[in-house]
Amino acid sequence: MRLFLCAAMLLLLASCKVNNIKIDNDLKSYFDKYKVTGTFALYDNADGSFTIYDSAAYKKRYCPASTFKIVNSLIGLETGKISDEKMIIKWDGQERWVKEWNQDLTMEQAFKFSAVPYYQEVAKRIGRDTMQFWIDSLKYGNMNISGPIDSFWLNNTLQISPDEELGLVKRLYFDKLPFQKRTQEIVRKVMLREDNSLYKLSYKTGLTGMLDDVSTAWIVGWIEENRHPYFFVLLVQSKDKENDLINNRISLLKDILSHYDFMKGKK
Repeated sequence: MRLFLCAAMLLLLASCKVNNIKIDNDLKSYFDKYKVTGTFALYDNADGSFTIYDSAAYKKRYCPASTFKIVNSLIGLETGKISDEKMIIKWDGQERWVKEWNQDLTMEQAFKFSAVPYYQEVAKRIGRDTMQFWIDSLKYGNMNISGPIDSFWLNNTLQISPDEELGLVKRLYFDKLPFQKRTQEIVRKVMLREDNSLYKLSYKTGLTGMLDDVSTAWIVGWIEENRHPYFFVLLVQSKDKENDLINNRISLLKDILSHYDFMKGKK
C-alpha cells in the first residue's frame, strides 16, 4: 500500500522531486477544531520531503476561487494589460460587500484585498483567446474557461487540485513558469504577507460561496525560514453557512505551521 501511495504521489508531484512522503493524520484535530474538512500538504524543497493530510481530497479538483488571481496577475502582467503592481483600475461606483473594494485600486491592493471586480476587469481586457492560450500553456487544472470570461474561476467551471496548486507556486518561486522573470517577481512581491526576523510568509487565499451546498476556502503559498522555502497548500470545506472560513482558514494554517515548529525561529 505504501509503495502504491508513493508511486501515485510521484506522478502527482511531477513538479516536485519527492524523496519521502508522510501521511500525517494527527492534523485531523486541527481541522476538527474549526469544524471543517479538507486537506493540507507541505513540501520541503531542501530534502524533498512531503507531508500530507487526506490524500484523497488532495488529488481532487475544486473551484480555485481567488487563488486564480495568481494566474490572472501573471497573464495580465505578461500581456501588458497590467503595467505593474501600481496600475490603478478605477472603481465603477457599485457598492459591494467588501468595503475595501469600493475605491480605486492598484493591482497590489486588489491582490491583497482579493478584489473580484478588479480582476474581472483584467480578465475582460485579456480576452478569451489569450486567456485560454496561457491556461493551456500552464496546464492549469481542467483548463475549462467556458462561459462568461469574468467568472469562470468563481462558478466551478475551472477546477484545480491542491496538488496542481502546490506545483504552480513552487514553479513560480523558482521562476520556472512560462513568463518573463519580471512578471513572476511582481507576483511573488504581492504575495508576501508577513515579513519579520523569524520568517517570511507568502500566500494567496480563495473562498467560494456555497457550491453544491458546500463552501470551499484555500490558502496556497510558501513560508521561508533562513532563506529556505517550504511550499504549502490548505483547502478547507464546510456546509455550515455560519462558519467563518475567511478567518478560520488563516487560524488553521497558523496552527498547522506552528505544529511543525514554523514561525518560532527553530528551522
